[in-house]
Amino acid sequence: MPAPPGAAASTRVAVRMAAGGGTKTAAAGRLYDIVVFGASGFTGQFVVEEVARAAAAAAAGEGQLCGGRLRWAVAGRSREKLRAVLQRAAERLGKAAPGEEVGVLLCDVGDAGSLATMAKQTRLVLNCVGPYRFFGEPVVEACVENGASCIDISGEPQFLEGMYLKYNEKAAEKGVYVVGSCGFDSIPADMGVLYTRDKLKGTLTAVESFLSVKSGPEGVRVHDGTWKSAVYGLADENNLKKLRRQIGYAPVPVVGAKLKKRGFVFYSPEFKQYCITFMGSDGSVVKRTQRYLHTELQQTPVQYGAYVTLGGLGSVIKLMFVGMLFLLLVKFNFGRKLLTKYPKFFSGGYFTEEGPTQKQMDGTSFTMTFFGEGYSEGQDPQSGKPNVKICTEVKGPEPGYIATPIAMVQAGLSLLEDTASLPKRGGVYSPGAAFSKTKLIDRLNKRGVEFSVISKPEI
Repeated sequence: MPAPPGAAASTRVAVRMAAGGGTKTAAAGRLYDIVVFGASGFTGQFVVEEVARAAAAAAAGEGQLCGGRLRWAVAGRSREKLRAVLQRAAERLGKAAPGEEVGVLLCDVGDAGSLATMAKQTRLVLNCVGPYRFFGEPVVEACVENGASCIDISGEPQFLEGMYLKYNEKAAEKGVYVVGSCGFDSIPADMGVLYTRDKLKGTLTAVESFLSVKSGPEGVRVHDGTWKSAVYGLADENNLKKLRRQIGYAPVPVVGAKLKKRGFVFYSPEFKQYCITFMGSDGSVVKRTQRYLHTELQQTPVQYGAYVTLGGLGSVIKLMFVGMLFLLLVKFNFGRKLLTKYPKFFSGGYFTEEGPTQKQMDGTSFTMTFFGEGYSEGQDPQSGKPNVKICTEVKGPEPGYIATPIAMVQAGLSLLEDTASLPKRGGVYSPGAAFSKTKLIDRLNKRGVEFSVISKPEI
């Protein structure tokens, strides 16, 4: 087999390790700790920047990886684009050029051989190639078959749960971890529920989260890749139900008072705004985590509801109009073609092919507020009403292209460094299931995705 792209960089790393810098990775024959696949894509470029930042921190002694060295590579179809992304990341970090030790691998999601070659060289693949329902499985398969762990930032429940059905047992046999939803979907929600649970002195039984996104004068924009994922996800909703029946999930028991269901649109006196049910993957991801924690670790499951604050009545009317048009068109093939071809028009300018500008990203932030209730120590959660409440918060920078890379990379570092705290068996996991005992929340706090208690429990 010919030497893979980036072999020169790989050789330099191997020579240095032979000279005395060996690690567990070297012993396992892996030249890299992390490979960013899809590095030249819109989101991938920001993930590359974040990995470069983590590598600089490791070199400065701020981590245990590789004795002060994070060995990583970028992978994609175009060597020129990959090098341009590395150059951009170096300049953003105030360097004249990327380090020579960073590998460049040519790899195509449609070429199983190239995916296998990539997976064999690394401990972990950060997969940035979506929509995952179309392009995700070959990467998962290559990683599982070739002994590499894999993290993605998918907000697509059908993909996430489909990978669990097909690859969980094989990943367990291989001792590798496949962890989906490690971006803004759904690290803040999933880890936020666990944080709220850990801060309550007693038994947490129910949580509602409210997401608020604040924009600057330039407004908020999202790249249309997220829009496409939503279009195809809603179009295929019936198959998700079939998939779940096939998996045969055990029902998660309701402990404590049952969480009341809210209407799709409602007014929140706490925020003095109208709110809607959050349509993303947070609810399904949190439920998967709670099911795992209950069945595998015998922990009390937490009920969860996810919502988004909208603002005034005008925002509600605008959203209802856009939403009804979206739901109508997504049912038909011609409608889906229109939606994916003209994202800016059908989303009211929110989703665009260009994505956000740097000014828009710099001016945007998010806050996710968690209202939890439960039972104080000594109180039986199976009887009586909840007698304790708590409010926590996760806040951070722009969700899609600043917070998401931070979450993905810190999840990756937790997987590589906090090995003793991971589930004992490999497998396909949600973030909370994989990282509940790791230092992920501490890592996120240090990188500006901050978890805090707003009001302490009061009986």
